[in-house]
Amino acid sequence: MPTTKKRTQSASAAKTPAARPTVPQVLAKLERAGTKAARDGMARYGIVSPKVYGVTVAQLRRFAREIGKDHALAMDLWETGWYEARMLACFIADADALTIREMDRWARAFDNWAITDTACFSLFDRSPHAWGRVVQWCRRKDEFVRRAGFALIASLALHDKTGNDSEYRKRLALIEEFANDERNFVKKGVSWALDAIGRRSASLNHEALALARKLAASAHPGERWVGKDALRKLTSRTVRSRRGKATATEPRSR
Repeated sequence: MPTTKKRTQSASAAKTPAARPTVPQVLAKLERAGTKAARDGMARYGIVSPKVYGVTVAQLRRFAREIGKDHALAMDLWETGWYEARMLACFIADADALTIREMDRWARAFDNWAITDTACFSLFDRSPHAWGRVVQWCRRKDEFVRRAGFALIASLALHDKTGNDSEYRKRLALIEEFANDERNFVKKGVSWALDAIGRRSASLNHEALALARKLAASAHPGERWVGKDALRKLTSRTVRSRRGKATATEPRSR
């Protein structure tokens, strides 16, 4: 009997979850992992933020797996202002627990394309509030908040496997409206959204191509850039091949 009791206690102890790491502990780990080479590489790709350790995305994803989902810790890490802490927050936050206020607060703090796209692609597009943020952010004047609106459209289009095409069709009007924004990170976000919508179905591909051709023929340089960039992607051999295979199996749009 003593042996059985000891084994039971040992098994119970083994199942005890690890203590939640504190913000100082996480920041210390990020600081140790940071390198100048990584910081220099980020700068070359236009990833600029006031507080950067220089930790690779691969390392951040590994740290996120070690921590697991922890929404409260994610919120606390975001408030530190460190780029890597905010990236980590995107990976460990709970999309279902996100509030509109939290999403808006994060969006207002976006200061580079990488944190903007990661938040949208790895977290926000899974939130029940995602569609409600799209129009709000696209109409904001701040470069990275507007980028977030279009990055969110792209993320939804690429990840949503069951959504109705009508939701994406309606957003083509937003793309056309803001394709004249010549700011680098906005126009790239607009093009990404148009390209992603065009990859969803044969019907949307046809409509996205029509809009891309219209924009490519525009006299406005911003619209022309978006149109040509999206057109180049949507007419690539890879996309044409995928669309051909999908058309053979997908139901006709009504």
